[in-house]
Amino acid sequence: QIFDESGNIIPVTILKVGPCIITQIKTTLTDGYNAIQIGYGTVSNKSLSQPELGHLQKSNIQPLKYLKEFRVNDPSEFSVGQVLNVESLAAGQFIDVTGKSSGKGFSGLQKRYNFTRG
Repeated sequence: QIFDESGNIIPVTILKVGPCIITQIKTTLTDGYNAIQIGYGTVSNKSLSQPELGHLQKSNIQPLKYLKEFRVNDPSEFSVGQVLNVESLAAGQFIDVTGKSSGKGFSGLQKRYNFTRG
């Protein structure tokens, strides 16, 4: 939350939109659905497997740690190698955000696996 000049509270969500590179475009003709695959997190060659390296080298893209796929309505708006960053979003634009749940810390076996005593 942030405060405006009159002291009112404004709820906000801060997004870190790193430089994501489009690694593959999937279309209805080739794959049966429309989607783009993006990658982020540059790593060294030795930390990826040969199939992952081959997939990225086919598109002439540096090794990326994470590859995620997102469905889109019109894949013709994107091109392989295009960089997506915060400039792709407009101020006040609504987006859908999903994430992992927060960790629960270390838990004992009774709590973790629903064991009972005795």
